Amino acid sequence: MNQYIPSNYIWLFLSTFIFVSCSKQIEETRPNFIFLFADDLSYNAIGHLGNSIIHTPHIDRLAQMGISFSNAYNMGGWGGAICVASRSMIISGLSLWDAHQKSKKWVDNDSTNTDKTWMELLKKNGYQTFFSGKWHVNLPVNPIFTRLGVYRPGGMPWDRRNEIPRHKIQEAYGLGQDTNNLFPIGYARPKDQNDLSWTPSDTIHSGFWEGGKHWSEVIKDDAFSFIDEVKEKTNPFFMYLSFNAPHDPRQAPQEYVDMYPLEDIDLPPNYLDVYPYKDAIGNEIWLRDEALAPFPRTPHAVKTHIQEYYAIISHLDTQIGAILDELEQSGILDNTYIFFTADHGLSVGSHGLLGKQSLFDHSIRVPFIIAGPGIQGGQIANQDIYLQDVMPTTLELANIDIPNHVFFHSLMDIVHKENTMGHYTDGIYGGYRHLQRMIKKENYKLIVYPEIQKTLLFDLNQDPHEITNLSDLEEYQPIVVSLIDDLKSMQIQLNDTVDLQIHH
Repeated sequence: MNQYIPSNYIWLFLSTFIFVSCSKQIEETRPNFIFLFADDLSYNAIGHLGNSIIHTPHIDRLAQMGISFSNAYNMGGWGGAICVASRSMIISGLSLWDAHQKSKKWVDNDSTNTDKTWMELLKKNGYQTFFSGKWHVNLPVNPIFTRLGVYRPGGMPWDRRNEIPRHKIQEAYGLGQDTNNLFPIGYARPKDQNDLSWTPSDTIHSGFWEGGKHWSEVIKDDAFSFIDEVKEKTNPFFMYLSFNAPHDPRQAPQEYVDMYPLEDIDLPPNYLDVYPYKDAIGNEIWLRDEALAPFPRTPHAVKTHIQEYYAIISHLDTQIGAILDELEQSGILDNTYIFFTADHGLSVGSHGLLGKQSLFDHSIRVPFIIAGPGIQGGQIANQDIYLQDVMPTTLELANIDIPNHVFFHSLMDIVHKENTMGHYTDGIYGGYRHLQRMIKKENYKLIVYPEIQKTLLFDLNQDPHEITNLSDLEEYQPIVVSLIDDLKSMQIQLNDTVDLQIHH
């Protein structure tokens, strides 16, 4: 006996089948994302961006696979830990001071709008999200990733700097006494060529060696495990690998240290023994980063720190190379975008500074690479961008609506040469606490130190190392005045309430 099936049921069955099939096809074709994130990595410590000394063959290889942005900036920070501000901006999409306010709410356990963070947006749209490495954001890491590897909340487990009361350092420094003896091992070093108190390959110092294996290698191993887990699956994934390297303590196996003999290392062109405005801009002797080398700086100390910096970067590069090899062997590269950048740069002796709490390019400018389907390899883009543009770029590629609150921009129109000017034609903004402000527009950069009413102006085309201050020269006054006006307009746009105290 034939059963009669009503046509409306047939249509319902067919439409459901078509919907499920199409949904599965869309899911399978949505791209994967891998975010390789370094800590303290300046743009000038990468081979393909012009450093002929450092060995970064695998980061350079990634650049040859895609497009490298030579003018990628971090906006700055609201405290000494610049990474907290940088990472908060990345996951929220908010600009510096708005991200600061949001971060305060996260501290108070206000979870409002955490559904609009970068990872939650991807997760809600079908992405498996994975994290391994350094987090250092005020939100708990557990709920916003579908899977976790190993992670650390902030710095490496070696820092005993806070054992020294600040007033003791300040008192000794003010009296002209040797403050370097106040610091524990690993700080204020090396005092001279005979100071062998610290060896970056010695595992006794903990830090990157905590647990028995170098932390960069631990994160690499986590990446291998996740790649093996997802290579046979069809749903898209987002892998966030947050390396602590090359943050201090800059430790690496001896073979990497040996790659950089001290006699082969030059001092930075903008080397100073003491930066004259260091106290006025919040880079006092007790700032943790600045305490790593003796005061005043010496050529030997700076070269030693550069040696260790380059060694840990090359070791990081090796781990990135291994991850790229594993991705190629897994067969998932064809539908995977790889992003590589850092949360900020580092001074390492430039301008007499060691850390990242300044608005010079060595501290706020970073490498930035995108490789993936449809991206022509070997490109270098010179448009000014923010490193936090990575967030909306992935959302566009995943066909996810970019929320209205997101300040930053997708870079895909630049990648495909549809936008030759860039998105930030009004200038790149920078700020550090209430002590420093900056605008970079075309080839000029203006830095203001409000507490001492000091302005610096650099022509970056002629003076890329920011050595010659042009702000007091009469012929440059129209440029100074124009940039101050532009910077004040930016402050209004970005909810920055600091009075520049500069009036023309």
